[in-house]
Amino acid sequence: MNKLIVSLLLTLGITGVAHAAGDATAGQAKAAVCGACHGPDGNSPAPNFPKLAGQGERYLTKQLHDIKDGKRTVLEMTGLLTNLSDQDLADIAAYYASQKGSVGAADPKLVARGEKLFRGGDLDKGLPACTGCHSPNGAGIAAAGFPHLSGQHAQYIAKQLTDFRKEEAGRANDGDAMIMRTIARKLSDEDIAAVSSYIQGLH
Repeated sequence: MNKLIVSLLLTLGITGVAHAAGDATAGQAKAAVCGACHGPDGNSPAPNFPKLAGQGERYLTKQLHDIKDGKRTVLEMTGLLTNLSDQDLADIAAYYASQKGSVGAADPKLVARGEKLFRGGDLDKGLPACTGCHSPNGAGIAAAGFPHLSGQHAQYIAKQLTDFRKEEAGRANDGDAMIMRTIARKLSDEDIAAVSSYIQGLH
């Protein structure tokens, strides 16, 4: 029984990995330079830069560490995190996690297809529903480190899915990235456009 519980916790990513507790108040000042691309409160005005507001703290902390350690390549962030400590990264993650994310609008022509893929997947393709890891309202599963998607820019989502499909996401070869690569391989360009647009308007 204990082995089963441990396996489930590892599968969900809820292993209680120790990391510094973030201070959102301190993080606001430390995130000042981030605002140039991600917006002062984490709601990026540019569709090619992700919104960070409301994103799970655990997910953000992992991504920041992966970028700093060279496990995830984001050219625009080259060198920006080099001199930041683990506490700095935790504080920045806590700040953005404490902010309220904005929601965009979905293309009405793509809503039906996007909703079908997001909520039900595609049985014929062996494609699971996005809701399994990202929840029905796109809020993600913060404790497991699964990202919040609702309201995210469609352009950014589409690029990430396309990169996962090409295995060019610039991410570490960890379990989460492998899962997304497997899923993305089953998505057509039309599927990606539809689900990305749906996510942008999801709230």
